[in-house]
Amino acid sequence: MSGHVFFKRKAYAKLLEWKNRRAGKTAVLIEGARRVGKTTLAREFAANEYESYLVIDFSDLNPNLRRVFDECLNDRDEFFRRLQLETGTRLYERRSLIVFDEVQLYPRARQAIKHLVADGRYDYIETGSLVSIKRNVRDILIPSEEEKLELGPFDFDEFLLATGQFPGTPDLIADCLRGRETLDAGLHRKLMELFQHYVIVGGMPQAVEEFARSGDLGEVDDVKRGILDLYRNDIAKFGDGDSRRIYDVFESIPDQLSRPNKIFNFALAERDARHRDLMDALQWLDEAKFVNRCYRVSEPNVMIRAYRDPDQFKAYFVDTGLLTTLAFQGERYVDNAMMRDVLRGKIGVNRGLLMENVVAQMLTAAGHPLFHWSTGSNGNRYEVDFLLVRPYEDAAERMRVSPVEVKSSGRHMETRSLDLIRERFGREIGKEYVLSPKPMDTSSPRRVRLPLYMAGLL
Repeated sequence: MSGHVFFKRKAYAKLLEWKNRRAGKTAVLIEGARRVGKTTLAREFAANEYESYLVIDFSDLNPNLRRVFDECLNDRDEFFRRLQLETGTRLYERRSLIVFDEVQLYPRARQAIKHLVADGRYDYIETGSLVSIKRNVRDILIPSEEEKLELGPFDFDEFLLATGQFPGTPDLIADCLRGRETLDAGLHRKLMELFQHYVIVGGMPQAVEEFARSGDLGEVDDVKRGILDLYRNDIAKFGDGDSRRIYDVFESIPDQLSRPNKIFNFALAERDARHRDLMDALQWLDEAKFVNRCYRVSEPNVMIRAYRDPDQFKAYFVDTGLLTTLAFQGERYVDNAMMRDVLRGKIGVNRGLLMENVVAQMLTAAGHPLFHWSTGSNGNRYEVDFLLVRPYEDAAERMRVSPVEVKSSGRHMETRSLDLIRERFGREIGKEYVLSPKPMDTSSPRRVRLPLYMAGLL
């Protein structure tokens, strides 16, 4: 992403809350997949909220600065003196911020956060990709003084703000949901059109910036292909001995999500490989933030993690725009007509998998862990796409499990799976939600029908 463009991110408010609440007692690590805008966010926050700041980029550290870190980290007075001398930036006690950018490339700096925070002179933000993979944490002690802030691709609200195409604000959508007021039909159609753009473009800042600048989906596709190539290069560089299997699992994700039940099948990635080896490969992708796993649960219970099956899960891709491009492989779509065909399921990509993936992406951005429930087999199989633990007004706001069904079109709205889960587990079930392209319908006290673009508000 260009260093001259900053799109408003919700995570900015979380950083501001951290600064005011912690007052230097902890550092914050902005973690996420490559190219989600971690460095841009840290720089913008530093420039706006501090009297001075330093960004130490460990991917491009000059020899003099490297010597400062190699030789002086254990002597804080000398470390800060030489840091200011080498960068030409004056630091002010309790009014300056130091950013360790791409900190995974110099793990010793991450370990030193414990002592730098204890010193108390300045605030610290770390940014990193692939921060949690074993290779990057193998020889260091992770500081307890480090808070994590996970940054993902733009959610739909951020996409609307960045593209400036919606004649309103994201707050308008949230206000309508809170007040159970249906949006004007014209606004709903406009939002669904923009949501379809969001599905294809995705939420990676560079892709959104290109779409906002040119509106050319071919150029946007080129940007996304570049990001996917970067991910493949990371697999080759940091996958160590598992690189080939990680790559095979990575490339299999569109096929995995095209299966009827979408449960991850390792045989699709590599038929004769050991389950443990491929599970390690998937774990690498998970730690690299390339996938969002959605676990099957045996029972919808407010203690939902206790009922998950660690071997039964779906692996949604981190960004639906990238998933669309990954699914096309060597092909290239360049115009609006082809985009409409993709969304209608006519070519290349199953529309249902895109809508499920984008809802998984939006729920993840809203802070929900992903779970689903299913029962039966073959032609009698029923599935609830997502389960959310939320307060339920009909139970005095006590927590209940809200089942969520995703419908990719307005033509097939059967919800037998919602009926079935309530029949079996009624005491545990709260408000039910059906997400579809149709306008909001809150006429039922038990089952709310919401447009797909409201998924992130649940």
